[in-house]
Amino acid sequence: MGRYTGPKDRLSRREGFDIFNKGSKLTRLNIPPGMHGAKMLLAHSNYGRQLREKQKVKRIYGIREGQFRRYVDFALKSKGNTSNVLFSLLERRLDNVVYRLNFAPTRPAARQLVSHRHVLVNGKKLNIPSYQVKIGDTVSLSSKAMEIPYLKEIFDEKSAKIPSWLERKGGVGLVKSLPTLEDVTEPVSAQDIIEFYSK
Repeated sequence: MGRYTGPKDRLSRREGFDIFNKGSKLTRLNIPPGMHGAKMLLAHSNYGRQLREKQKVKRIYGIREGQFRRYVDFALKSKGNTSNVLFSLLERRLDNVVYRLNFAPTRPAARQLVSHRHVLVNGKKLNIPSYQVKIGDTVSLSSKAMEIPYLKEIFDEKSAKIPSWLERKGGVGLVKSLPTLEDVTEPVSAQDIIEFYSK
């Protein structure tokens, strides 16, 4: 599956949200990208608002249109709350779980850890960022990954907030339950996304 490799600040400015956790390094967040960005702060139509929300969520989780569409189609066909099913699929991606367990500072960094075979699920190395974890799965880092300097700094932090559906002890995480829309910390509107694809 392909991934975006262009300017990341541009994506955050387009969505008006710090997608990649750059903090103070991200400047002009409230101004859309492009030569005429400052003049383009116009009100969106319903379609425009729904499109922007869909694009924002895709970029937060680092996935392309085809894969995102498959997640939405699966959620629409499933029983239960469509929004919960959709965001459960997105949250249970292995790269996102690595990020939520605070094994990496950003989702792109988490994806790289997975791709480079530094992540183990139930003791087995996996290099598939889109792998869906299940209840009872354990997620850990390889001994080689534990020697990476920036990861050592992360493990020294005591203030890391781990979602309630996950549990972490040292370098090992456990999936305790299935996540729901309420477990998503980023500002998202699931209803806009569902309406966009339901037309």
